[in-house]
Amino acid sequence: MILTRSITELRENEHSWRRAGESIGFVPTMGNLHTGHMALIMQARAECNRVVSSIFVNPSQFGESEDLSNYPRSPKEDEALLEPHCDLLFLPQVETIYPGGVCLTNINIPGYTSELCGANRPGHFVGVLTVVNLLFNLTQPDRAYFGLKDYQQYRLIQRMAADLHCPVEIIGVDTGRDDDGLALSSRNQYLSREERAKAPLLYQTLVRTVEKLDELDEATLLASHRQVCAQASEQLTRAGFRVDYFTLRDSDTLQPPTPTSVSCRLLAAAWLGKARLIDNISLKESK
Repeated sequence: MILTRSITELRENEHSWRRAGESIGFVPTMGNLHTGHMALIMQARAECNRVVSSIFVNPSQFGESEDLSNYPRSPKEDEALLEPHCDLLFLPQVETIYPGGVCLTNINIPGYTSELCGANRPGHFVGVLTVVNLLFNLTQPDRAYFGLKDYQQYRLIQRMAADLHCPVEIIGVDTGRDDDGLALSSRNQYLSREERAKAPLLYQTLVRTVEKLDELDEATLLASHRQVCAQASEQLTRAGFRVDYFTLRDSDTLQPPTPTSVSCRLLAAAWLGKARLIDNISLKESK
């Protein structure tokens, strides 16, 4: 595996692979890798001739009160995990990605980046979309792989790639979970032992709520989904969670479902101690 901080070296290797007619799969990460990340890497390995990954803790997606300085980092362990499966690991420094300091050129999708997680983390998705577009420009992959745990991020990146005619296919990979159902996340490390034992309740509540919603006909679903979600949110609050949102949305638009919605997804974000947990499942997924 090639390790590089250099854009020039990154591009030289890419051009060599392109000349040989090889396809490139890309997995951007912020490091502190777990088995969920490795599922993305393994799918890229199965579908592409070459696999490129990046580790970059992007400052532009962290708010002033968020945990940039304390975000968990494990560079040596990450490199060891990736070594057997990646052809190149890009490890840019902040000044490499943002040579002029804070990036003044940014990407926003009005009406979408301020929804759901964007409502509670102003500017977060602008930072995400901007850095992902920069990394696409640098790595020029055929396919890029993202976990569906952050479903809003996945849909926004799909939309950005389509709107900007990025020549990359965006691939969503199913959420990795522990045996008790908790979605894998680097931020799970913030959970105390007691909080970790309680954390799977978020996924369990999503599953039970989807089961209720799946029993409803379309008209009843549209009329009562907010009430059903509010009841689920109250249950989590009583259990000790601080709920940011618990809501049913159109899978494509991320807006509340309408009679024209082809599919729907139940999404939730809630704090448990210092950890902000996010998760989602589609209707029917729980069965």
